Amino acid sequence: MLAELEKLREEAIAAIGAARGTEDIEALRIQYLGRKGRLRDLMALLPQLPPDEKPEAGKRANQVKQAIEAALAADGAAPAKPAPTRPAVDVTVPGTRPRVGTLHPLTQVYDRLVDIFARLGFETAAGPEIEDEYHNFDALNIPPDHPARDGFDTLYIGDDQLLRSHTSPVQVRVMETTPPPIRIIVPGKVFRPDTTDASHFPMFHQLEGLYVDEHVTFADLKAVLTMAMEELLGANTRTRFRPSFFPFTEPSTEVDVSCPFCGGDGCTVCGRSGWVEVLGAGMVDPKVFDHVGYDAEKYTGFAFGIGIDRFAMFSLGVNDIRLFYENDARFLKQF
Repeated sequence: MLAELEKLREEAIAAIGAARGTEDIEALRIQYLGRKGRLRDLMALLPQLPPDEKPEAGKRANQVKQAIEAALAADGAAPAKPAPTRPAVDVTVPGTRPRVGTLHPLTQVYDRLVDIFARLGFETAAGPEIEDEYHNFDALNIPPDHPARDGFDTLYIGDDQLLRSHTSPVQVRVMETTPPPIRIIVPGKVFRPDTTDASHFPMFHQLEGLYVDEHVTFADLKAVLTMAMEELLGANTRTRFRPSFFPFTEPSTEVDVSCPFCGGDGCTVCGRSGWVEVLGAGMVDPKVFDHVGYDAEKYTGFAFGIGIDRFAMFSLGVNDIRLFYENDARFLKQF
């Protein structure tokens, strides 16, 4: 019995000396001195000893208990022994380059267009995406029976409320509150109930332009758009103006640029024609000036509209507009 008690004392003190912190100390206290600890197990054997050995064994058991308690108290008061450490950085391991995000490709084209027209003297304006019929249609000389006002071409959300189908209503809102001269661009989201396919999406982005002043001519329109296309697509880019019709401009024109993929030689992107249609434009119709109170005899102006999404498609070589909206990092990180 005495030998077992001595062995227990030595083992307990050795274990306490190797403990690394308060959690280890508490675990050892329970292991050796707890209600079901090893010292209690030995003391439970005392009644089985011969009568002449019981006093000495009991005395020795108390001494072992006191020795273990003293060791626990001393080690618990001491600072925790630090765990073995190793260098925080292994300088022999090759480094990992952090992933850095980029602007969305539509945002990149958006910013380039805004920057180009800013250098041509155009300020940026903005307006509501939920419009009324007057600003979206009536004030832009779009009559009630025009197909664009049909529910198949416009997203109505109330009797007179709709999601704007173009950014042109902002032109009207700016002219209603600002006297000429005006030189603005209006980039933003527009909405139409188009069936989603490779070239159509219910939400897309436009950049509208408007310049109103005395003596503004179609030559000014051609000069501004030619410079903008050359700046965006390269100095060798050629522009072509074809007669067209829009209710809010007269005369109106479709603007083509020489295909950026083949340089005008003809390819599948341009349908072998060498040209790609990029925007519509024209001189502001006098009836629009009547709605905003401008003197059509004194002022003239031009307007144009660029589809940012489609511009991004052919300028970046993307063949499906849906790729811009699927949030696939494998696609987006290319730009």
